[in-house]
Amino acid sequence: MESINFYQILFPLALILVLSKLLSIGCRKIGLPQVIGLLATGILLGLITLIPNQPLITDSSKEGIAFLAEIGVVLIMFSAGLETDIKQVKETGVASLIITSLGVIVPMGLGFLASLVLPGSLSEPKVLFRNIFYGVILTATSVSVTVAALKELGRLKSPIGTAIVSAAILDDIIGVIILSVIISLDGALVSGDSADVGKQIGLVFGKTILFFIFAIAIGILVRMIFKKLSNRYDHHRRLPIFALAFAFFYAYAAEAWFGIADITGAFFAGLFLSGTRDTGYIEKRADTTSYLIFTPVFFAKVGLTSIGSFSAIQPSFILFGLLFILAGISGKLFGCGIGAKLSKYSFKDSLRCGVGMMVRAEVCLISAQKGIDAGIIDSSIQPFILVLILLTSFLTPIILKASYKNEMPQDVSDIATIGN
Repeated sequence: MESINFYQILFPLALILVLSKLLSIGCRKIGLPQVIGLLATGILLGLITLIPNQPLITDSSKEGIAFLAEIGVVLIMFSAGLETDIKQVKETGVASLIITSLGVIVPMGLGFLASLVLPGSLSEPKVLFRNIFYGVILTATSVSVTVAALKELGRLKSPIGTAIVSAAILDDIIGVIILSVIISLDGALVSGDSADVGKQIGLVFGKTILFFIFAIAIGILVRMIFKKLSNRYDHHRRLPIFALAFAFFYAYAAEAWFGIADITGAFFAGLFLSGTRDTGYIEKRADTTSYLIFTPVFFAKVGLTSIGSFSAIQPSFILFGLLFILAGISGKLFGCGIGAKLSKYSFKDSLRCGVGMMVRAEVCLISAQKGIDAGIIDSSIQPFILVLILLTSFLTPIILKASYKNEMPQDVSDIATIGN
């Protein structure tokens, strides 16, 4: 194996950090999610790789970027867990569960149906799990854009605003669990004897159950320890250090001991530390660590590999990619919208719920990357995911604002804080 020349990653790393910051600031100023700026950085670097004999983005630097990106994924999912407010889910109760259930089932089903245009027979395990995984990618929701739009409109704390945020929280939990199970099943069935399929499936689900028992037991204990540490060392830097160590340990244990995706372990580590006295402080410190280097590198890697994927796209995959985007938009719009209507929200609020839930970003990209790394799906899907993110990020705030036209805001305090 060729050794990695460490110095070759330094200049690309400098480019990633500078361009990521400049482009994310530019996106924020024109009302776009900053994640688009981070992705654009990777696309620009990808264009550099198209230059013959260019010395900037080498195989060594790509390997280094990929390594740092993996740490970025763990930190992003840990932060997602920290941001999860279980109490808010309890407030909306049954409504959130109905919205989430249909918001997962419908896009996942549509993604699966769209993938039927790809070659291969569903009787082959590899093809079956490939198609299912394309559906799994579409279950993820990122409501950062929706939250910003609802805050600006003074509607974040309205009944439907609370329902959207709560359903998105459940979306992440369910989506991450499904993703881990599919990756585990694919690995077990494809590498195992076809005559032993039942045993392989039983083993995967057994390990999954054991992981949750382990995660809950250790998580409750660690949460108690952190509560005592918070009382004794309020806002002390040792708290985020221990928290990050906990996240890395859970990520390692999930994959090494139970065959569950490392991002699931990181997410649950954050989940068990959420809602404590120093959660906000830990989250702020963790985000600072993440966004200084690891998160920009992860998104840059996605954009970088997307450029390489364009040249490898087959004509038949273009049709699937377009259907995939359509499934991603309509799946959340109709799934969550119908779920809200069944929960007795008005037609207009149900539409707002569907629109608010259709935004995709970090978790969608992470899910796709995990599937690519596991060899389940084709990397050619990445450009279409980028298009899906751009479309939903543009359309969501525009449609939400139009739906509240001529209606007075409710959360005046939220409006006052916009831009401060």
